[in-house]
Amino acid sequence: MQQDMLEPRPVRVFALIVSALVLCLGPQAASAMDAALPVAEVAPGVFVHAGAYEDVNPGNGGDIANLGFVVGDRGVAVIDTGNAPAVGRRLRAAIKAKTDLPIYYVINTHVHPDHTFGNTAFVGDKPEFVGHAKLARAMAAKFPYYLKTLKTFVGEDAAQGIEAVAPTRTVAAGEEIALDLGGRKLTVTGFKTAHTDNDVTILDSKTATLFAGDLLFVDRIPALDGSLKGWLNAVEALKKIPAALAVPGHGPASVPWPQALDAETRYFNVLLGDIRKIQKEHGTLEQAMAKAGGGERDKWALFDDYNPRNVTEAFVELEWE
Repeated sequence: MQQDMLEPRPVRVFALIVSALVLCLGPQAASAMDAALPVAEVAPGVFVHAGAYEDVNPGNGGDIANLGFVVGDRGVAVIDTGNAPAVGRRLRAAIKAKTDLPIYYVINTHVHPDHTFGNTAFVGDKPEFVGHAKLARAMAAKFPYYLKTLKTFVGEDAAQGIEAVAPTRTVAAGEEIALDLGGRKLTVTGFKTAHTDNDVTILDSKTATLFAGDLLFVDRIPALDGSLKGWLNAVEALKKIPAALAVPGHGPASVPWPQALDAETRYFNVLLGDIRKIQKEHGTLEQAMAKAGGGERDKWALFDDYNPRNVTEAFVELEWE
């Protein structure tokens, strides 16, 4: 979330306008705000809502990440829940429009709020919350900052009722766990530090569909919050997963696999080479922020918002090679 996108005052004004509309229009307006998210069935029983190619703002209500669910014979698994309870409620409404089966699992691919803040909407279903072994610690450390940021850039109303809902079942880096939905098995795999230090992927064996979380960005520039070299290592591991299509954390609802990895792999290697060259020439971080990765600018949405941060993270990491 970029700190310079919106000032708090316009956010407050927007929140007041929304509140006034709800008061004027009554239950119809409130109902519309909780209407089911649109979803696409990308494979039999596998549904995905594609988030906006934007940073969070009042207009999108934080709905910027790809969210999904998988329907088995006996139950449902939810994969990521959105950036606010309202987004989570709308995802839940989309699920209930497709099936009356109970929600067995809510799986968070990593800690970022656009993938976890909707967890609150599913607490009443009493599912197992599933995530990386390091997810709970990351949630506890970052929740106050994420909550403050959501209030600033989306509005106070969006943050109402948010809780840090930690996993009740975990998977460590390099390990797998199997989740049974009845007639289909989901394999949840934990990764070492890459996009974050708490990334997991989910493979539906029935349709060979991989939910890659934010280990895969398509069209929208990747956001580095872990390790550049670790992410490149994760890419090599991802290529070995026997999937036919993938759901990226940000991008289209589904993409062919494994070729969907090509663009982010190219970007990471460009970033790695540019930064190493600048450091070899004793260049500064400021110089790296101005130059590194510049050849990729026209290839990604939100490049100027996120590339400087990616350069900063990678520069510090590579200084210690």
